[in-house]
Amino acid sequence: MDETLDASYRFCGEIARREARNFYHAFRLLPPEPQRAMCALYAFMRHADDLADGDEPAAEKETALVAWRRDLDDALEGRPPAWPGLAALVDTVQRTSIPPSLLHEVIDGVEMDVVPRRFANFDELADYCHHVASAVGLCCIHIWGFDSDDGRAERLAERCGLALQLTNILRDVKEDASRGRIYLPEDDLRRFDVDPRDLLADRPSEPLRRLLTEYAGRAYAYYEEAAGLVPLVDPVGRPVLLTIVGIYQALLDEIVRRDYDVLSARASVPGWRKLAIALRSLPARYVGRNAPAKSDLVS
Repeated sequence: MDETLDASYRFCGEIARREARNFYHAFRLLPPEPQRAMCALYAFMRHADDLADGDEPAAEKETALVAWRRDLDDALEGRPPAWPGLAALVDTVQRTSIPPSLLHEVIDGVEMDVVPRRFANFDELADYCHHVASAVGLCCIHIWGFDSDDGRAERLAERCGLALQLTNILRDVKEDASRGRIYLPEDDLRRFDVDPRDLLADRPSEPLRRLLTEYAGRAYAYYEEAAGLVPLVDPVGRPVLLTIVGIYQALLDEIVRRDYDVLSARASVPGWRKLAIALRSLPARYVGRNAPAKSDLVS
């Protein structure tokens, strides 16, 4: 690896170490090469999110994302990268055969959040989840290696992304609503007689609890279906998949344990439980000699 490329990977690694939190510790369950690739992918997504989440006017954000999309294409076509992490991302794409179209779908998802929008129904929400979560998961399985099984792995990765994003939506109902972002579809709000203002209350109303209960059930069903993805992923990637999914399922469990009170305080998974989930993924499933020490996982 030449010095420029090595510096690009180090740059991405620093972003992942600083920003990724749950994900970074899961990345460390991987051997060095796929670990670097995951950091490059994360840094790409983090930069796209930062371009869309700032305080600038929407028009400026959209202009920045158009430029970011152009920078990505230029780098993929062999022109000098305009952002320090793009060299590592391009190398990752070339090594793992990530379809560039997936990276563009990730940018499409970020653009959907520039101007807050409402979703008429669950199909529209599922399309959003594909762009912001499932497309990322599809990139990940290319990094880890997988057996497509006639497209079954890709379909299950899609379901896994839906489960993770629905969990995020449930956790962040109030925070998102305070920023004008209401992800629960309008037809479901009407069906359960939930006023959008209810999402900003101190405690959830009974109609809102019923709506959140239904969405938690959907998420659990997607997690159950996505469990079939594990044996289709190469053994080296299974611990990181199991860890990420395990942490998010634990988060969903915590939301249910609170009786869906996601308004008075933000639900989270304590660090010791995240560590336990990560360690539990290792003994029977981790292949190779690069498994991190326990002390590495808690640093």
